[in-house]
Amino acid sequence: MDLGTAVALPVALASAVLTNIAYLREHDAAASLPMLSMRRPLHSARLLLSDRSWLAGFALETVGFLLYALALALASLALVQSVGAGGIGILAFVSARVARRRLSHREAGGVALAVFGLLLLGLSLIGGSGAGSNGSLGRVALWLGASTAAAVILLAAGRASARRAAMSGLAGGIFFSIGDISTKLATEGGWRAAFLVSLIAGYTLGTALLQIGYQAGGALTVAGLATILTNALPIAAGSVVFDEPVPSGAYGGLRIAAFAAVTAGAFLLVRPERGAGGG
Repeated sequence: MDLGTAVALPVALASAVLTNIAYLREHDAAASLPMLSMRRPLHSARLLLSDRSWLAGFALETVGFLLYALALALASLALVQSVGAGGIGILAFVSARVARRRLSHREAGGVALAVFGLLLLGLSLIGGSGAGSNGSLGRVALWLGASTAAAVILLAAGRASARRAAMSGLAGGIFFSIGDISTKLATEGGWRAAFLVSLIAGYTLGTALLQIGYQAGGALTVAGLATILTNALPIAAGSVVFDEPVPSGAYGGLRIAAFAAVTAGAFLLVRPERGAGGG
């Protein structure tokens, strides 16, 4: 494992910790505010920005993002996202402590799987951690365009159903993944700094949708669903768009098993909604 990767992984873990704690603070603040709506963006933004508790959570999330950008500048997209995927275990643990309840067997299993996945990821690094290519503009544009279309479809489906929290979380996660992939591109410098536009758009829309979702469901439901796609899509993009190599032989098997474990752990940790404002 090279020095850059050795530094990037603990930085990515610190980013995941701060981001998931921020999600909890933002959830509690947003849930107590008047109804937020994408149709009234300026009004909704004023409500959020006037709430000190929400601003504190957003400040934590911003620090988490800066650490994430640093990690991406040092290591491959798939590796950094895999560490981030394990952060949902932190979200589950902290949300349970805040609510003064014990984790269910399903949630405990999800935490164990996520941690196990991180352990496998660490072992797989013995087999190498290649950075891959810069990704062609055509493949990047196709991936980001398809992601945007999927998010819009989910939002349209959410308006016609009672699953507003879930659909907001899923769509928000897709937009966050667009921001994450754009961050990787922007950190490469040169003309790719133009991806700051899609970076800002992705994170802005992702943040807005999470706040709307928080008013209809619990933090673990909304942020948990978002986390699944926020991490799974960039992990896939690492191989499909950026040609990031997977080690051969047993180490490659460990890497794939690590990706599968952290994703499966995230699915287990996302509890079914219990109605509006449910935890």
